[in-house]
Amino acid sequence: METQYFKFYSPALNRDMECKVYGHAGRPVLFIPCQDGRFFDFENFHMTDTWSPWIESGQVMVFSIDTMDLETWSNKDGDPYWRIRRHEQWIRYITDEMVPFIRDMVNRRNGWEGCPGIITFGCSLGATHAANLFFRFPDIFDGMLALSGIYTAEYGFGGYHDELTYLNSPVDYLANMPADHPYIGRYNRNRGIICVGQGPWEIPDSTIRLNQICREKGIGVWVDFWGHDCAHDWPWWHKQVAYFVPKLLEG
Repeated sequence: METQYFKFYSPALNRDMECKVYGHAGRPVLFIPCQDGRFFDFENFHMTDTWSPWIESGQVMVFSIDTMDLETWSNKDGDPYWRIRRHEQWIRYITDEMVPFIRDMVNRRNGWEGCPGIITFGCSLGATHAANLFFRFPDIFDGMLALSGIYTAEYGFGGYHDELTYLNSPVDYLANMPADHPYIGRYNRNRGIICVGQGPWEIPDSTIRLNQICREKGIGVWVDFWGHDCAHDWPWWHKQVAYFVPKLLEG
């Protein structure tokens, strides 16, 4: 498996950021690690093995980035006003810096032109971020696999609310989305999959609410609930990847 390491300065974050790229060709996948995770977690937790059939066959290239959760969602004693703005800088790093980098690389590798859509993928808080990117920027992210996420900003920011926590809380902004909003048609042209178990350490409440909202709004995201044996842990996420990725890449 071709693997590349990159480190470059991020103007949005005013610091160096690192990433790894797995694969030689195919559709771009942005992997966001679990809470407080690092860019090397995709490899260290053996997701390279689970994704290898699609990476090695040239169907996907996976771009694994760093989180900023230690400064933002996990920093519960910090000032929430500052933390959510720091998180929004990380969002800008993704959309304004990583997306052009990803598109340039996959265009060169595949002989493509233009602005190919990107699939977001994450587990736990990585799934929270992956789903938020998919719903906020449907013209950029045309696929999503979100496993065991929590889809409300209350998880990171408690009772603090402002315009930016709202923009990072899918159960809130989707609930208020007008029925004729153009994003709904875009979501339905894209392909999103959300899954949560009901076993140890899983918190399915916000996924249940998100599913209700999607049904009410006519948003055709597939929300799947696995059984009470399904735990919030890597062995189950590997099983879910093996099950869902072929369906995500169909068509």
